[in-house]
Amino acid sequence: MKPVVFSDLDGTLLHPVTYSFREALEALGLLKEHAIPLVLSSSKTKAEIEYYREMLSNTDPFVSENGGGIFIPEGYFPFPIEGARSGPYRVITLGRPYGEVRKALAEIRSDLKVDIRGFGDMTVEEVAGLTGLNLDEARRSLERDYDEPFVFNGEGVKLERVLDEIKRRGFNWTRGRFLHILGSHDKGRAVRILKGMYARHYGAITTVGLGDSLNDLPLLKEVDVPVLVAKRDGSYEPLDLPGLVRAEGVGPEGWNRAVVEIVGGFLDRGEP
Repeated sequence: MKPVVFSDLDGTLLHPVTYSFREALEALGLLKEHAIPLVLSSSKTKAEIEYYREMLSNTDPFVSENGGGIFIPEGYFPFPIEGARSGPYRVITLGRPYGEVRKALAEIRSDLKVDIRGFGDMTVEEVAGLTGLNLDEARRSLERDYDEPFVFNGEGVKLERVLDEIKRRGFNWTRGRFLHILGSHDKGRAVRILKGMYARHYGAITTVGLGDSLNDLPLLKEVDVPVLVAKRDGSYEPLDLPGLVRAEGVGPEGWNRAVVEIVGGFLDRGEP
C-alpha cells in the first residue's frame, strides 16, 4: 500500500514566524528516500508554492489557493490528465476567477460600508509588513488566481455580517492566518481528485494529511490519517475530527515528528 502525503505549508511544514522548514529535514529526507509523494496544498499562490517546491526539490503535484487550482507536472502520471496545458503543468481549475472574487469583496465593502482590505488593495510593502514575508515573497503572494486574503476592521459591523454576506453572494470564506474569500472550492475537493489519480496509478494507497488551521479541515477530512500540528503558542485549532492526531511541536517540528512516526510505521510494515 503506497503512502501519499498531503501537506499545508504556512504554520505546518513552514514555521509560522520564520517560514523555515529546517526542523522537518529528517522527515523530508525519509519521503525522498522512499519516493513517497508529498503534495503541497496551501493558501499560497502558484508562484509561492513553486518557490518552495524548488527549495524542497519537490516534483509532485501541488494545490494552490485553498484548492483553487491543481497543478500536475506534465507526464507525472502514466495516463492522460483532463486539464488545461499551462507551461510544464496540466491544470485542473476548481476556483472562480480572481477578478470575480475581488469584485465581490469590493461590493461587500461598499454595501456594508466596512473597512475591508484584500491583498489586492495593498502595496507589496504593506503585504510584506503584514505577513513577515520579504519583498520578493510578498510579490509572489500577490500573483493570485482564485482566492483573496483580507483583513477586517470590525468597527460598526460584526464580522458575522460580512461572512453571511459572502455566502449570500454565492462565495465561501475560510480562515488560515488570514480570512479568505473564495469560490466553492476547498482543499478537500482537490485532495479527492488527486487521491483518485494516485489510486489509479499505484493501486492501494494510504493517505496522510497535515495542517494547522480551519482551512485545512477539508483536507484532513479526506485522508486516512489526519494530523494537526501545534500553533505558535502551542495550542491547537479546535477541530473535531475522528482519528485526528495532534502532533507535538509547533509547525515543522510537529510535522517532522508525525511524518517520521506515521510513515516510518508504514515502512516498518513493508509499505510501500
